[in-house]
Amino acid sequence: MATTIQPISPAAVDELAALRLELADFSTVELVEELPRMDLADQALRFRLLPKDRALVVFEELDPVHQQELIDGLKTDFVRELLESMEADDRAKLFDEMPAKVATRFQSQLSAADRRQTAQLLGYDPESAGRIMTPDYVSLRASMTAAAAIERIRHLRERPRHLDVLPVTDGHRKLLGTVTLADLVSADPDTEVADLIASEHYQVSTDTDQEEAARLIQEANLNALPVVDHEDRLVGLITWDDAMEVLEAEDTEDVARSAGAEPLDRPYLSAGVFMLARKRAVWLLVLAVSASLTVTVLNYYETYLANVTVLAVFISLLTGTGGNSGSQASVTIIRAMAVGEVRFSDAFRITWRESRVGFVLGTLLALVGGPVVGFVYGWDIGLIIGITLLVICTWSTFVGSLLPLLAKKVGIDPALVSAPMVSTLCDATGLLIYFSVAALVLGPALTG
Repeated sequence: MATTIQPISPAAVDELAALRLELADFSTVELVEELPRMDLADQALRFRLLPKDRALVVFEELDPVHQQELIDGLKTDFVRELLESMEADDRAKLFDEMPAKVATRFQSQLSAADRRQTAQLLGYDPESAGRIMTPDYVSLRASMTAAAAIERIRHLRERPRHLDVLPVTDGHRKLLGTVTLADLVSADPDTEVADLIASEHYQVSTDTDQEEAARLIQEANLNALPVVDHEDRLVGLITWDDAMEVLEAEDTEDVARSAGAEPLDRPYLSAGVFMLARKRAVWLLVLAVSASLTVTVLNYYETYLANVTVLAVFISLLTGTGGNSGSQASVTIIRAMAVGEVRFSDAFRITWRESRVGFVLGTLLALVGGPVVGFVYGWDIGLIIGITLLVICTWSTFVGSLLPLLAKKVGIDPALVSAPMVSTLCDATGLLIYFSVAALVLGPALTG
């Protein structure tokens, strides 16, 4: 018996029309924020109701993880149209998130040109500039006139989205520099492109680190950065929006590691409970083991605490102060390293500067805390607390500034030795400082 197709009820048609009108009131940014919060069926329904051109814009702005989720709820033909309309670098990011078999299947359905571009990008190292560049660009010959260049752009069959920066090459695709579209349009029509090339020329190679390339775009205020191969032949452009995504990812990674966790590599709401726990568990265990140093120190000085019990009152205050001052120095130096303000060669200047900062802070805390403690618990205890605060702050800022530099030197992410690790180390050494000062001030009264 043949299956009959059930007609859509007038009420359903009205609901879809109302939903389409509702979607029209949302901006692209709002849709990108709201779609991932819906279940898969609702995402697919609303996405299909968007006009085709707007659907592509929204799809490209979604995180690759959410793109993958949305693809699962769409028909194959519609997905193929989306993939073919995407820029090659965005398509490569999406394929990275897909299971290998699924990515291979979709890649085989692309046109020969799109398949070749995507395969080229996927062939570069995942952390390299080549992986995030777009091979869709318009290059100009240096011998062209401004009028000829504009005419060439006007008659392109497929015009790239990024035309504000136009690379200039010679007859062998060797990069000579870049020209801005604004300069090209405003120039005399007979002016040669060679005369419009920007005075400062920036470029990176395909194997340059992504973060280095992104920082260059940020620091030089570039809209796009040419990428060349090992023979200086132009192969693509890194645009400012892709650079900002790289910097956001790097900052997210640093923030996560500075808190003693691994970065999620996906939006928070797309991560399950066990993934969140796994990303935090390793460093939590490492820090727990490291914290055993504090227990060992306390156990060693158990006699001191037994004879002068008031010393126990200030342990958390002193260890907390040392950890906080060390963490402040650590985070400051890590940030300065990330934006290229300091290097390992500046280690002496940095540690000397931070030690003096710690000395100033320690002096301030000692002048405030020492007299207060002395008035309540006795002036000998006040003297111990004052001296300890001074020494701990100086030592902790020294440690907090040095560890990230050493980590970078040996090839470890400086964020890994930031706040939690520095704090744990300063806790243990802070106790050694505390009891050493107490022994000097109290003498025999402390050892019994």
